[in-house]
Amino acid sequence: MAGSGQGTEVTIGKRKLSLSNLDKVLWPATGFTKGEMIDYYARVAPTMVPHLAGRAITLRRWPNGVDASSFFEKNCPSHRPPWMETVELGDVGYCRLDEPAAIVWTANLAAIELHPTLAAAPDLERPTFVVFDLDPGAPADILTCVRVAQLIREVLDHLGLQAWPKTSGSKGLQLYVPTGGTATYAETREFSQNLAHLLERAHPELVVSTQEKARRAGKILIDWSQNTSSKTTVAVYSLRARDEPSASTPVTWEEMEAAASREDAEALRFSPAEVLQRIEEKGDLMAPVLEVSQELPALG
Repeated sequence: MAGSGQGTEVTIGKRKLSLSNLDKVLWPATGFTKGEMIDYYARVAPTMVPHLAGRAITLRRWPNGVDASSFFEKNCPSHRPPWMETVELGDVGYCRLDEPAAIVWTANLAAIELHPTLAAAPDLERPTFVVFDLDPGAPADILTCVRVAQLIREVLDHLGLQAWPKTSGSKGLQLYVPTGGTATYAETREFSQNLAHLLERAHPELVVSTQEKARRAGKILIDWSQNTSSKTTVAVYSLRARDEPSASTPVTWEEMEAAASREDAEALRFSPAEVLQRIEEKGDLMAPVLEVSQELPALG
C-alpha cells in the first residue's frame, strides 16, 4: 500500500476503510512504513482472525514509530466503525477483531502489537489453553528457551498432553497447551505454576519461576502468571516493535531443535515477508490449538 496516505480508501471484504499516513516510517532502522505494516496485516488477517475472534484485544500503539513512546489501549476507541463489536470485561469494552477489516482498522491506528486474552466469548471465564511464556534473562537467549521448552514437553508427554510452540517475536518463546475450555483460569494457573516449580526444582541453574530480577540472569523465567483473566499474551502473527519488524511465529519442534543444534538464534526470527511465505508453504501451524481439547491432570 503506497501513496501519501491521507484518506486512502480500501475495501477489505465487505468493509470500506479510510487509511492514513501510509508513507510514515514506523521502523526507522529499516524504513518499514505504516503502509507496509498494514499490507502485512491485511494479508495475514484471514489466518489470524480465528486466533483473535471473540477475545478481548488490548492494542499496543506506536503512533510515532518504534523508537518513540507507546501506549496500551484497552478500551476500544469510540470512533471505531459501527460494525466493530466489543468484548466487555468489567467496565472495559475491548476491541473484538472478528474479521480481517477489524485487524486492518487497528493497524491504521499504528497498533503494531495485538494482545488477546486466553478466553473467548461467550465464556470469558474459561481459557481455551494454558500458555507457558518463556522469557530469557541475559545472557540466556531464545536458544536457551528452546532447552526449557523441551523440558516442558517431556513433562507434558508424560502427562499425555500436547503443546504447540511459537516465537514471541521478541526474545522468547511461548508454548500453548489447548484445553478447549475444559478448565477454569484457577485450574490452568495452578497447573502452569506447579509445572514451573517442578522444573525450577529439577533445573535450578536453568529455570526460575519468579519475577525477581536478581534471580533471572542467565535463566529462563517460566511465566505461569500469564494464566489469569487479567493478563494477555501477544497474538500469534502479531508484529513486534523491535528494531527490525518481526512477528510472533508458529514453529515446529523440529525447527527449534535444528536451530539449537546449529546455535542459530536467527533461525527463530521471522520477518513479515517470511511469515507470509511460511503460511503459504506450511499453512497455519497453530491451527490445532483451536481444535484440540485436552483435560489437565492434577500436577501437585
